[in-house]
Amino acid sequence: MIIVDCSGSMDYPRDKMIAAKRATAAAIDALREGVSFAVIAGNDQAGCVYPGDGSLAVATAATRAAARKAVNRLGASGGTAIGRWLSLAGQVLANQPAAIRHAILLTDGRNQHETPVELAQALSRCQGMFVCDCRGVGTDWNVEELRRISSALLGSVDIVADPAGLEADFRAMTAAAMGKAVADVRLRLWTPQGAVVRFVKQVAPTVEDLTARRVASGPRHGDYPTGSWGTESRDYHLCVEVNPGEVGDVMLAARAGLVMSTSDGERPVPAQGLVKAVWTDDEALSTRISGEVAHYTGQAELAAAIQEGMAAHRDGDLSRATSRLGRALALAKETGNTGTAELLAKVVDVVDPVTGTVRLRAKVSDADAMTLDTRSTRTSRVRKG
Repeated sequence: MIIVDCSGSMDYPRDKMIAAKRATAAAIDALREGVSFAVIAGNDQAGCVYPGDGSLAVATAATRAAARKAVNRLGASGGTAIGRWLSLAGQVLANQPAAIRHAILLTDGRNQHETPVELAQALSRCQGMFVCDCRGVGTDWNVEELRRISSALLGSVDIVADPAGLEADFRAMTAAAMGKAVADVRLRLWTPQGAVVRFVKQVAPTVEDLTARRVASGPRHGDYPTGSWGTESRDYHLCVEVNPGEVGDVMLAARAGLVMSTSDGERPVPAQGLVKAVWTDDEALSTRISGEVAHYTGQAELAAAIQEGMAAHRDGDLSRATSRLGRALALAKETGNTGTAELLAKVVDVVDPVTGTVRLRAKVSDADAMTLDTRSTRTSRVRKG
């Protein structure tokens, strides 16, 4: 499903709408033969561009050509109501329960023509129905708003500051979607009687807190949604509180596995991870922190520091912005996240990267500030050794 913003602002400058149509055509061309697809145009309303009857077309040479022609006729007018776009996508995809359901959403503005409650209700209806990758073109959209949408729908969010970059980005997103092999994968966690799950977070390739999305799936079992998977790996960090024990006791504190949805129910993946709790009076053991846990704890703190720093910068609290972005720089260096360190260097002047001493730059482009904020949740993998 390709959802294209056709609000009036897409015509200012005109190259945004031109680039959006080219990008949509490129995404259509990247579809595999036989894949079901549709294109939605959104402003303060939502409508099916192709096929025009609210159904899905099957990708062939003929349907791709017809879809490109329909997209080429798109124009820009009206406002922005993203919840209505997503709701229509959900309605069209509802008849594909066993399929890998994926959407690409492009916008250049803020969700000004529906209330935050209406958007939240639309997201609630769409959760679990499809994964949605969100892209903001230009610099007039709201990072937090698109991040909320992509997080709820287990997709990605990124900025394409220059409309000229849309075509390559859409082609890459479509190729990634074509690489998905399994839909609706859930992380299933078992814990013993009396145990409490404090949190479950995805920590690589991006930070995503799944704690509140737990759905009970049996006695002492809970499922956490992870979306669709291809050939990839992801890292998760969980915290479980268990009942007190005696020195020398060993117990199974948690058992983690994956479950896949199928056309006739669900199928567990034949692999699991066991988490053991060991009671000790050896202070060296009880205070030691896993290198992986330390790394990803730092990555989560890095994301939070950037988002807090950029929010303070927008609010004019320059002292807090300097403090939080300085902390972010120190964490980026400490955890080897060179990509984030490079983005930070476009927003602050680095005095001492080790201590996180920085000065805010007098002039920061909107594109650089939004790129740092948007990509703050991207993490680096644990380094070997």
